[in-house]
Amino acid sequence: MRVLLLSRYCRLGASSRMRCLQYLPMLAKYGVHVDVNALYDEAYLIDLYQYNRRCLKRMFFNYFRRIFPLLTSGRYDLLWVEQELLPWIPPFAEWLLDHQNIPFVVDYDDAIFHRYDRHRNWLIRWGLGSKIDMIMKRASVVIAGNSYIASRAYKAGAKIVEIIPTVIDLNRYPVTPKIESASLTIGWIGSPTTYTFFKSVASILIDLQKRFPVQVTVVGVPDPGPEGKLPFRYYPWSEETEVGLLKSFDVGIMPLPDTPWTRGKCGYKLIQYMACGIPVVASKVGANIDIVVPGKNGFLVSTPEEWTNAVERLILDRKLLETMGKNGRHQAENYYNIDKTFPILAQCLVQSARC
Repeated sequence: MRVLLLSRYCRLGASSRMRCLQYLPMLAKYGVHVDVNALYDEAYLIDLYQYNRRCLKRMFFNYFRRIFPLLTSGRYDLLWVEQELLPWIPPFAEWLLDHQNIPFVVDYDDAIFHRYDRHRNWLIRWGLGSKIDMIMKRASVVIAGNSYIASRAYKAGAKIVEIIPTVIDLNRYPVTPKIESASLTIGWIGSPTTYTFFKSVASILIDLQKRFPVQVTVVGVPDPGPEGKLPFRYYPWSEETEVGLLKSFDVGIMPLPDTPWTRGKCGYKLIQYMACGIPVVASKVGANIDIVVPGKNGFLVSTPEEWTNAVERLILDRKLLETMGKNGRHQAENYYNIDKTFPILAQCLVQSARC
């Protein structure tokens, strides 16, 4: 069986890496051979992550590179599409695939339909507001990262909807004893595009640093420099150093505003924290509510006071911190392990393919 994966990013992009690319070795052993065509290349992502800029020239070049694989899609048994084929363009390509009876599966780990139907420009809302609904309706299967996205797919008239959470390969997260220290590390992992969410609780963390022996580590954001730097430690992201930095955390946090967009988030960083045996404190939004069991593997919070109380409780109670960390690890093993979701994904692909 031959599959063409039309991912959004190369391996540098977390969503493509975790939703699609990490499954490829397992699929190959299963007899599913996948060719990959990433829309945005590494150079584009480096510009975005390091300099927070989008090069339009490179973007157009990437769009052009995607056209040829689409012209040869008839050679494959199935197309596996991450989100959409060509962002900001009407779904002509998806319509053509459906019209030519070429089966395709679409995968969503973000509520990208809100990128269009809630855009501030009314022309975008008018012209593209129903784009993702049309794609969902034409796809053989819609794979949703959480129930919020799945609900939208059902409303759009999708034929089959399968919820597959974003998961991890636990082999990358071996259990190792933590070295006790007088100070605790509160950590956050993300990217420059989500750093704004972290900054919403920065003042709370600064206050905790003044009252307790606490350090704050930020992973995935280049050092902002003297003007924008907060009293925290900053580390760039790399696949090689990611797990080691996560394991240096004692508490993992995931602040989010409550918006239609964030309700579609899949809580991937919470699963990473739990895999490392780290208790979590997260905003009571979207998939976080499904992942965090309050009082068992962490806390769900909404107000600044709740943020302060939850983190302070973990700082003061090392036994609770250890117990919650172990519970989180067990939850990651039982529910968010790639070994649990691979059979579901493989079945979706095989059953959707042309026989």
